[in-house]
Amino acid sequence: MKTRRNFLKTTAVASLATVATPTFGANIITGKKERNDDTIYGHGDYKYKLDKNWGKVSSARTPLLNCHEMVMDSKGRLIMLGDNPKNNILIFDKSGKLLDYWGTAYPGGHGLTLSKEGGEDFLYLTDSGWYLNRRGELLQHNGRVSKTTLDGKVVFDIGHPQTIGVYEVGDHFCPTEVAVGPNGDIYVADGYGKDYILQYDAKGQFIRKWGGHDNEDKNYNLHNAHGVTVDYRDKNNPVLICSSRAENVYKFFTLDGKYIRTLHLTNMYACRAVIDDNNLYAGVCWSIPKGETKFDWLAHTGFVTVLEGDKVVSNPGGTAPEYKNGKLLPSYQLAHKPIWHGHDVCVDEDKNLYVCQWNAGHSAPYKLERV
Repeated sequence: MKTRRNFLKTTAVASLATVATPTFGANIITGKKERNDDTIYGHGDYKYKLDKNWGKVSSARTPLLNCHEMVMDSKGRLIMLGDNPKNNILIFDKSGKLLDYWGTAYPGGHGLTLSKEGGEDFLYLTDSGWYLNRRGELLQHNGRVSKTTLDGKVVFDIGHPQTIGVYEVGDHFCPTEVAVGPNGDIYVADGYGKDYILQYDAKGQFIRKWGGHDNEDKNYNLHNAHGVTVDYRDKNNPVLICSSRAENVYKFFTLDGKYIRTLHLTNMYACRAVIDDNNLYAGVCWSIPKGETKFDWLAHTGFVTVLEGDKVVSNPGGTAPEYKNGKLLPSYQLAHKPIWHGHDVCVDEDKNLYVCQWNAGHSAPYKLERV
């Protein structure tokens, strides 16, 4: 299997080899509007029309590489984090119009979390430490987590755990996600580094870590701890949902890091869990194709998945979920590949979904309109 470093080098060179002209509401690579149709995607009570031209961006003013994550603020604006070195944050209204953009300090922009504190919105930006320079070379720097205001003023940073003796000299810190607990505690997923979940208090002071590899109790092992989410569906007992993406599972932990249970997603490489009402939504970055035992980093095999409780009930862009003897059978991307790589979803008050994609030809976020 290709390493992440070699894979990203390959895709970076390939993606930068194409020159695009400024376009709006279009795929930035092709320079053309993408084809929408009347196909209904999804299953059961969760069906959608796909708008590939929702996000109206300019390749000259606001170029995109990967659209990693999106959140909705208290004003109903949709805030997206990407990894283009010319811009990190893009802010849209619900029609897809670009309202604002800022930031060049997060060239490895990956994780985005919104926290409401005392009536004010704050952002937690996660830079994974991987970025492209002007020559299209993939480079690595120390990962970074920042708490900022909505207009980008930094409140504080969480730096390399080595500086406080939590990691050894030479350990990579490549954070991919942040979650904020009910008391303000901050949970950092080091998903491209050591695969730990690192817990800090509301001021960024370290408390504990768990996960990683080679634990005596294998339930604590995390492999590609890509996402971490606070699950408030039981209001009296919030828990953490941690991605162990390479194992195709979510692992549930208490807020102080005690293992609870594992939710198996069979062949789905699902990104962070997004909770809305009783539903769990996730972008599926890859799925293992039918007849194969592993996935290809370069192949477009993703979609979106929707769960009610622990049960998958819809796969927009994928095949219908099926269970046999209580076990989820494999789900596959539809043959015409409407969604290439689901990396994150954002849910609005009308239950529409906004889909951020990785490695999707520099396309802007898509909208799945609930029908």
